Amino acid sequence: MVERSTNFDWYKGPTHLEALDSISEPNSADQLLENFTVDSFTYSVAQVRATFYPKFENDKSDQEVRTRMAEMVSKGLATLEVSLKHSGSLFMYAGHEGGAYAKNSYGNIYTAVGVFVLGRMFREAWGSQCSKKQAEFNKFLESNRMCISMELVTAVLGDHGQRPREDYVVVTAVADLGCGKPKFYSTPDVIAFCRKWRLPTNHVWLFSTRKSVISFFAAYDALCEEGTATTVCKALDEVADVSIPGSKDHIKVQGEILEGLVARIVSRESSEHMEQVLRDYPLPPSDGDYLGSSLREIWAENRSDEKQQIKALLESVDASFLPNYMDWFGNDVADGHSRNADRSVVSKFLQALPADFSTTKLQEMVRLMTEKRFPAAFKCYHNFHKINSVSSDSLHFKMVIHVHSDSAFRRYQEEMRHNPGLWPLYRGFFVDVNLFKNKKGIAGESSQEINYGSDTNAKDGLANEDANLMIKLKFLTYKIRTFLIRNGLPVLFKQGEAAYKAYYLRQMKIWNTSAAKQRELSRMLDDWAVYIRETYGHEQLSSFSYLSEAEPFLEQYAKRSPKTQALIGSAGSLMRDLAIIEGSRGKERDIIPSSPTPMVKEVIRKDEGLIVFFPGIPGCAKSALCKEIMSAPGVLGDDRPVHHLMGDLFQGKYWGMVAEECCKEPYSVILADKNAPNRGVWRQIEDMCRRTKASAIPVVPDSEGTESNPFSLDALAVFMFRVLHRANHPRNLDKSSPHAGYVLLKFYDLYHGKNRNEFEAELIERFGSLVKMPLLEPSRAPLPECVRSTLQKGLDLYGRLKPTQDTYSEWPEWETQLRESLLQNVEYLNSIQVPFESSVESVLKQLKAIAKGEHTTPSAKQRSFGTIAYAAVNLPISAFLDLLDSLGGQDPKVEGFLKDKDLRSSLTKAHLTLAHKRSHGVTAVANYGPYVNQNVPISMHALLFSEKSAALEAEPGVVDGEKLSSKNEWPHVTLWTADGVSAKEANVLPRLLAEGKATRVEIDPPITITGVLEFF
Repeated sequence: MVERSTNFDWYKGPTHLEALDSISEPNSADQLLENFTVDSFTYSVAQVRATFYPKFENDKSDQEVRTRMAEMVSKGLATLEVSLKHSGSLFMYAGHEGGAYAKNSYGNIYTAVGVFVLGRMFREAWGSQCSKKQAEFNKFLESNRMCISMELVTAVLGDHGQRPREDYVVVTAVADLGCGKPKFYSTPDVIAFCRKWRLPTNHVWLFSTRKSVISFFAAYDALCEEGTATTVCKALDEVADVSIPGSKDHIKVQGEILEGLVARIVSRESSEHMEQVLRDYPLPPSDGDYLGSSLREIWAENRSDEKQQIKALLESVDASFLPNYMDWFGNDVADGHSRNADRSVVSKFLQALPADFSTTKLQEMVRLMTEKRFPAAFKCYHNFHKINSVSSDSLHFKMVIHVHSDSAFRRYQEEMRHNPGLWPLYRGFFVDVNLFKNKKGIAGESSQEINYGSDTNAKDGLANEDANLMIKLKFLTYKIRTFLIRNGLPVLFKQGEAAYKAYYLRQMKIWNTSAAKQRELSRMLDDWAVYIRETYGHEQLSSFSYLSEAEPFLEQYAKRSPKTQALIGSAGSLMRDLAIIEGSRGKERDIIPSSPTPMVKEVIRKDEGLIVFFPGIPGCAKSALCKEIMSAPGVLGDDRPVHHLMGDLFQGKYWGMVAEECCKEPYSVILADKNAPNRGVWRQIEDMCRRTKASAIPVVPDSEGTESNPFSLDALAVFMFRVLHRANHPRNLDKSSPHAGYVLLKFYDLYHGKNRNEFEAELIERFGSLVKMPLLEPSRAPLPECVRSTLQKGLDLYGRLKPTQDTYSEWPEWETQLRESLLQNVEYLNSIQVPFESSVESVLKQLKAIAKGEHTTPSAKQRSFGTIAYAAVNLPISAFLDLLDSLGGQDPKVEGFLKDKDLRSSLTKAHLTLAHKRSHGVTAVANYGPYVNQNVPISMHALLFSEKSAALEAEPGVVDGEKLSSKNEWPHVTLWTADGVSAKEANVLPRLLAEGKATRVEIDPPITITGVLEFF
């Protein structure tokens, strides 16, 4: 055992103890990675393992996209496809070995819930055949390298617009990954796939004619502020050319609150293809028997421990569907929670030789995003499914491409325009990576492009921009809950009711919400703010389960009147299950305050402090502006003291010093004269406001910005020009500084990752207002090429040398080049600047307007379409005045009626109503969509009048060969009503005529007046 024995001299091996000592632990995956070096024999293979559609941002406005969609369908180039948007989260499944994925992660509670719900869908559909079919399904996905994407809708993963009645999935995409670049199934093929495997499908509508497309958009506009699942589906069924109901009825499984619709351009043959699929794949039966414990039951039983929840959910899935839990808990050799791989995986992946074309393209994508510093992360994990294949010469990983900001998708789209060969940047993007050694080399395809099959839309002959046309159309009943209530909680609890009011009014303005709805919503949201603050005090309601409080409030509010019921849409029927999410707060209370506390008017109160701060860059003239403000007495129309705190004169923590000043004199105005370039500073200012009850106003230099920075290169050039022309700066950032250009690049980089709209929107959301300081003349000439190229070179240099930026070793040559290029263009750089006096005047005017509550907060460009109530033909007033003059001269009764009525002053508008959504339904109104903005001849047959009203009997004529008709029982144009009488009273004139209480004067021959058909 310990020493050698003479009794066994034939044995020449080690003793037992020596043998035990010689056993070494197997190298861990991390050690193998650390020891893995990249050389000329190192290769990589990268394969997409799971993904969803690319995220395409439309360059055009929503109205332009809608117009283009209608044009394409009208010309027979495409079909418009519309589907319901269920409210849930993205879940992807690629088979047991392929893995289960959430949007940007895997191996967590989200994917455990997804696998459980998907397995339950199989059990519900296949019954006793479930285990067999689950195993076959996994094998099919893995052998064909496929991934299905689903909307995972549950009551346990966080509240959206309505807590669903059931927990379920709906398949939204099927991707074939076997040929490298993902190839997505068309919707008819998705439905065929789902019906074969009995998977849940979505409701889809197809519109293949101009009339049906325009009617669809008109129907949406009529319903956008109050549509629910029932009314929307009914209207679309009536205007669509083809309607394919989903196997999961939104009304039954999710409820009435509908998030929205997704409309996109598809192949013009889609309708025929769909009809063929529906013939070949009829709706499958449902053979489900006992389904076992529900998701909500398992969730509630294991609520205290997330790991136990995951384990309980996975154990409830059939072993044929989920043989092991390696993605969640690792295996016997490795711990699931040490699966994170070293960051060096990405660099080694990019350095390795690509073994095939797919790897080449994926390396190209990662390299581009890394070099241009897109807001994205490339997170790598050890692939436990390949643990038995790992060796010192072969390592396996899963790479998650996590995009942090939508700006990355926009920037990547722009790169694709310059380089069409780039693969798209997908949402939900997971890649299997294998790094390995091969000294023999690989005779592969990496040097040449292989034709993996063309995209469906490309085969249909559509240009890329047209092929990717898509628009999301959301409903106000959903946005009330998610954007105005849930997303407004931090504003309400941290900044108070005034800031919350500013927040929700700004959102409604951005959405172009009708004035009537804004008034109704303001009353409701004011009541909500009072109610929830009284209930929770300073303890913020959780956004994860906000519906526990919001739904009972909305249910009682809806009972006030039919109008409030329409405003809310649907509420209250699904709140009997709240213990699943969180316990009740244990007390009963009135949901609606009997006498609501009035909301504070959105002005700067004179008994509160004010912080004016500057998210800018050196050279933006903030110090000069502050001096002008100091010299303008009563700048805000009050006598509060104004203090100018110049950051360049203070040592130590500047913002801490500002906070101290706010506390010392809480009713003063602080001019925080220091650049405030990032969220960290903004959060400090927010904290000061909360602690001292002050307000804050950001003042920013006005600039168009770039795709990834709120300041344009023109603005940066002016800032550098100003800095290099100043002297004796307190911090030596002037013409004497050898590193001035570098310092400004450093500040410019602090804003990297947000375009101008995103930058302004965040400031407005945080602080409720924004002041823009004019900087550049709008009609200026383009930036000289030598200046532009010098700035771009500096930005590229800064990005490359950022890890060693403290050395300055490679900057002198560029600093010299910068000064020379600016010096050569002094006249130009002076000419493009707005005069400083004008800038100061504009800023002071905006500050005063905010103080008085008169300032209109800048917002995104509004759409030019909106809520539709009715369709009518708008008619010219002058034609009616001439007609009445003529009738008065011919008929004494008409002359007598008109003599005491000044219609030339009182008749300001005239129209013939064709259909009203309240009286005739949404579809009736929407069907006039194809004739909007077209001239319509209207025949006037008679004048009817009584003591209270007068109207012309009218009949629409022919447009584009089709006779139009009005849905009104008596088509007419109202000309006059007595004081206190509504225009709709003219509808009763025929009845009054029959009763002898009205007069009819025939117009013979009829007079035709032409007007324009419009939606109102």
